[in-house]
Amino acid sequence: MSEISLSGISKFYGTFCAVRNVDLKVAQGELVTILGPSGSGKSTLLGLIAGLTTPSEGIISFGSRDVTHLPSRERNVGLVFQSYALFPHMTVFQNIAFPLKVRNYATLQIQAAVTKALQSVRLEHLSDRKPSQLSGGQQQRVALARGFVFEPDILLLDEPLGALDRKLREEVQVELRDLQRNLGITTVLVTHDQEEALSMSDRVMVLDQGEIRQIGTPEEVYLKPANSFVAGFLGTANVLSGTVRNLGGDWTMRLAKGLEVPCGPPPGPDQDVHCTMIIRPENLRLCSPDGHGPTGQVRDAIYLGQTTKHVVESEIGLIVSVGPSHERRSVGENVKLTWNRAATWFV
Repeated sequence: MSEISLSGISKFYGTFCAVRNVDLKVAQGELVTILGPSGSGKSTLLGLIAGLTTPSEGIISFGSRDVTHLPSRERNVGLVFQSYALFPHMTVFQNIAFPLKVRNYATLQIQAAVTKALQSVRLEHLSDRKPSQLSGGQQQRVALARGFVFEPDILLLDEPLGALDRKLREEVQVELRDLQRNLGITTVLVTHDQEEALSMSDRVMVLDQGEIRQIGTPEEVYLKPANSFVAGFLGTANVLSGTVRNLGGDWTMRLAKGLEVPCGPPPGPDQDVHCTMIIRPENLRLCSPDGHGPTGQVRDAIYLGQTTKHVVESEIGLIVSVGPSHERRSVGENVKLTWNRAATWFV
């Protein structure tokens, strides 16, 4: 197994820059997710790590090896794609054995390695079936087994669960994370699914327009976003802008309409500074109209099963997403919005 190091990586296509000055280190055995919207450069960056394309600038290393200009076949990386790319005329066993055969493994080595891989993904009983006889989740596990059967230094996953329905995707997420931990293989996952990134990763790298916006643990990028893009892309964020002041030891933000709302201390030591504040929906609460806080009216109540998510139009001057909450409010009901100062974050 190897660590991955990217230093000053850029990729140009003519005058268009798909990836710009990316620095990234993935520790041995770590799972790092590259997260971003469509067109952000995620797959381009993964292709650079895989050796499917060469960077215009920068250095890529696996451990102490400089692999910047090595072709993919010489990098010892496992690749798993959203489409699975299984051979329809081959059995499960034959599909998993394929990368071993092209590497000229002996027959007994192939038998032992494929058997071990099948056991890892719990598909021993389906080894003689063709891909068309498998469910989507089973096909994905075959693709994963084929990706690591030859013991690659690096495992690269490009939207591997994108073709699965929500329930099955959640199940395979757990299986994939357990498998990655058990194998101890250095892994880079590309996805645009925020929940998938947060639930599976040791660290998340948020990419936008080819540039890194933030790298951190799932908790860091969600609870302490570095900027408004990260805050808005990772879940729902209510954004307030105003002047932060200290009133007798309690910090408040004065909004454009003169309304004072509670907040935590600003990022710097000064007060009377203009800041942008983030409040996550789960940190907002609704209370009766005679309570404290900005006044609002419920515009929508979205039932989610165990909880309800509310949309409130408030005097703050924006539509505020609130919840989820176990108490369902009626559309048109007048309410007050409250939150804990400690639950706010500045970007």
